[in-house]
Amino acid sequence: MPAVVLLSGGLDSAVNLKQALDETGVALALTFDYGQKAAAREVAAAAAMCQALGVRHRVVALPWLAEICHTALVNPEREVPRLKPEQLGEEQVTSGETARAVWVPNRNGVFIAIAAAFAESLGAEAVVTGFNAEEAATFPDNSAAFAAAATAALQLSTATAVRVVSYTQELTKSEVMSLGRRIGAPLTMVWSCYYGGDAPCGDCESCARFLRAQQLADRQS
Repeated sequence: MPAVVLLSGGLDSAVNLKQALDETGVALALTFDYGQKAAAREVAAAAAMCQALGVRHRVVALPWLAEICHTALVNPEREVPRLKPEQLGEEQVTSGETARAVWVPNRNGVFIAIAAAFAESLGAEAVVTGFNAEEAATFPDNSAAFAAAATAALQLSTATAVRVVSYTQELTKSEVMSLGRRIGAPLTMVWSCYYGGDAPCGDCESCARFLRAQQLADRQS
C-alpha cells in the first residue's frame, strides 16, 4: 500500500523516497516550510525529485512554528555553528552546541502527526521518514525508540493504525549514500545545507555530514 513520505530534500529523505517508491509506492510526499533558512532550496529540491520520479508533492506551511522557534535554523540573527567533517566525532561539539543551536521544538513529532493525518485520509499505511543511526546519536527524535513510540501513538490516533517507517534507521550517513547510489535515488538533486544560498555553505553540520558521507562512500565503492 502506498506510503506518505516526509521529504526535506536532503540525502536521507531522498533515499527513503526512492526506497518507498520501489517497495510500496508513494501516495504523497510532504515538505514542510517552517521558516527555515533553507526552506526555498529544500522545497525546490523536493519538488524536482518528485517531478523526476512521478510522485505527487505538497508543501505544508507552518508559520506558527517559525514564530515559536528561536533556533539558528530560523532566526536570521543567529549563525548556524560551523564545523568540518573531522569534527563530527567530537561528541561535545555535535551533541552539545550544534544540536542545541539547530533544535526545533517537537519538529519531527509535528511532522509525523500531520503526515499521519494525510496517510489516514489517503488510505496509506505508513509515514516514511529519513532517520539514520548517525544523527540518532545526537537527536533523540531521529532514533528507533522515537519511531517506535510514534508508531504506538498512531495506533491509537489513526483509524487505520498508521506506522512510522524509515528504511535508513540503522544506517550511517555513508551507508545511506551507498544505498542511494545502488537504488538510483535522485542524489544529484539533494540539498543538504542549513543555509539557502546559491550553493551549499560547506561548513554547517549538515554539509559536513553530507561531505563525509560522500568521501566514505567513495572509498567503499
